[in-house]
Amino acid sequence: MKNIPSLDLNNFLSEDPKKKQQFVKEIGEAYEEIGFIALKGHFLPDSLSEKLYKDVKAFFNLPIATKKLYEIKGIGGQRGYTSFGKESAKGKKEGDLKEFWHFGQEVVGNEKLKSQYPSNVIVKELPSFNKTGMEAYKMLEKTAIYVLRALAIYIGLDENYFDKYVTNGNSILRPIHYPPIIGEPKGAVRAAAHGDINLITLLMGASAAGLEVQNKKGEWIPVTALPEQLVINVGDMLERLTNNKLRSTIHRVVNPPREDWDKPRYSIPFFTHPISDMKLNCLPECITETHPKVYDDITAGEFLNERLRELGLLK
Repeated sequence: MKNIPSLDLNNFLSEDPKKKQQFVKEIGEAYEEIGFIALKGHFLPDSLSEKLYKDVKAFFNLPIATKKLYEIKGIGGQRGYTSFGKESAKGKKEGDLKEFWHFGQEVVGNEKLKSQYPSNVIVKELPSFNKTGMEAYKMLEKTAIYVLRALAIYIGLDENYFDKYVTNGNSILRPIHYPPIIGEPKGAVRAAAHGDINLITLLMGASAAGLEVQNKKGEWIPVTALPEQLVINVGDMLERLTNNKLRSTIHRVVNPPREDWDKPRYSIPFFTHPISDMKLNCLPECITETHPKVYDDITAGEFLNERLRELGLLK
């Protein structure tokens, strides 16, 4: 496989049952094989994507002292700004060469759940930043729900199995800025090899190349997608839930060639998290004699906190 499979969500949304079933088969097989797809026909319009990138670049161009005013202590970086080099991949001591922002869920109709999530941080200097970010958040969340519906069918669950967990879930939209590289990076890369924590990740087109995924042979494959496509991959929560049936593939963002060190890179992933109470116990549909249960029972909230401590974001 030279690259990741390309799919069209319109086939799943189609009233043609053959097209819908073909989409289910293709996405399921892709996630068993490589763990990544490129998706068109999603709900995020190009105009909104362009507007968000413009606002994101304006935020990261603010003075460091201004950005640090939005770095909130004690919440593991779950909302607002996280400064350069603070996050490292699991098992790596070098901090990744990036700074980022987090938009989080704005809960509707559940006051108890609302009290569990930190509030979004409002950037006073950029009036459209938060509005644009949350508009994109909702369109990506909607896309994620439909992708998970297709996967539920593939696994053998009710089509709407994930809806109640992802609606008002602890999802995060993360605009990332990888600044120009100044001087020889000592063992650090823009994002070291890692698997994502969540159910699935939806990645808006990055402003520069660099994303690579590791196939079953251990080879690194550059991910290429068209500007209108989202790159969507399986996270560790979904791998765990499906008892390794669907693959959370290791991926990384490599440093560019030396002649491109002076160029920044921007990337905006949406990490689809369920509500914290969701059980990630291996699904009975994914346990067989040849594939016995390989993970202990745990909730999504417990798993997230465990991983945030490993990443150095929670003490």
